[in-house]
Amino acid sequence: MKFGLFYEHQIPRPRDKEQWDPDAEHKMMKNALDQIELADYLGFDYIFQVEHHFLEEYSHSSAPEVFLAAASQRTKNIRLGHGITLMPPRYNHPARVAERIATLDLVSDGRVEFGTGESASEMELGGFGVRREDKKQMWEEATREVVKMMTQTPYKGIEGEHFGMPSRNVVPKPLQKPHPPLWVASSRRETTMVAARLGMGSLGFAFETPDEAKERADEYFRLVREECYPIGEAINPALAAVTILSCFEDDEEAIAKGMEGAQFFAYSLAYYYNPFTGGNHKPGQENIYKDFIEAPEDKRWGAFGDAFRGFGGFSGGAAKEEPEDEVTRALWRAAQRGGCIGSPDFVKDTLRKYEDSHLDLMIFVAQCGARSHEDVMDSIYRTGTKVIPEFKERHEKHQQWRAEQLAGVEHEINSTI
Repeated sequence: MKFGLFYEHQIPRPRDKEQWDPDAEHKMMKNALDQIELADYLGFDYIFQVEHHFLEEYSHSSAPEVFLAAASQRTKNIRLGHGITLMPPRYNHPARVAERIATLDLVSDGRVEFGTGESASEMELGGFGVRREDKKQMWEEATREVVKMMTQTPYKGIEGEHFGMPSRNVVPKPLQKPHPPLWVASSRRETTMVAARLGMGSLGFAFETPDEAKERADEYFRLVREECYPIGEAINPALAAVTILSCFEDDEEAIAKGMEGAQFFAYSLAYYYNPFTGGNHKPGQENIYKDFIEAPEDKRWGAFGDAFRGFGGFSGGAAKEEPEDEVTRALWRAAQRGGCIGSPDFVKDTLRKYEDSHLDLMIFVAQCGARSHEDVMDSIYRTGTKVIPEFKERHEKHQQWRAEQLAGVEHEINSTI
């Protein structure tokens, strides 16, 4: 099993101010680069950077290609993942995506992981005029064509359902051949299996349990063997999951320094992805962190009132049972303590269960909520020195298992797992 970091670039608005401090975003970006440089030094394998627009406090990461380019110059080995690029053409013209991915691959000496996705929040869809009913088809059409642009000389052109362009030679071409490894965001089990059929890695954002990871791994690799029709020129058979990380000397310290960030991560995500609250967000006027922190903890998740009943019944950390809907269940799980908020021994115990489930990559959310930069650095350092080395020693065994799963697969494999 390999390990990575996941960045939303969260900046909670100060409770006592209408706006952030003037240098808040600048400081956050520089801190994140410091964190990634440390992770690279310690042997973390990947970072994944989101693309979001207009999601104040939750995610100030609207130009991930710029941030990842900066990270490429501060690091030597860590893989630089788009987690994900928004593919509907109204967000990003496919030719511009191909150009940016290839350029980043060149300046990073071939370290790009090309994650793709549809988008989901009403703030973003509405801001760019993307119809919810079209976004899945937009994602697939655009992703197929971007791969062609990176591999064809010249690109033959398309008159598609959602965009068109004439034949052009899209330059530059990426350093990795035939193209960087392909991933897709998977919040539901169904999408994980779509990824298998298309030969893409699955970026699992559902906070899967080890048992769920095992079931998905078995079925995913079966589909890769038996029903794969690649969307690209090479396949990237890989399963990733995400979890909240707060690793300190003992469980009490990890909880004290990590739980509020985990809960704000879930709270702010639920806020924007709930059509009742996120769709009615007043840009530049709301203070989500203030609403979150001032609500009594036992009522914090009911702060949205009846709105959550329209969002699959999600009630966050106050609920005693997991919601049935996969997406709302993921939000609920993000707000819980989880298995990676604790001492190094506690975190290792949890990760061994995922290792036994044949998970390829665990991605940690370390920078979230109002956590201090110093605490994030401390947590990353402790994970890199006291947790990850044990798993690196056993990675060859996992590679043997993967080889067995992929025996007989005829497609070209381009995977960094």
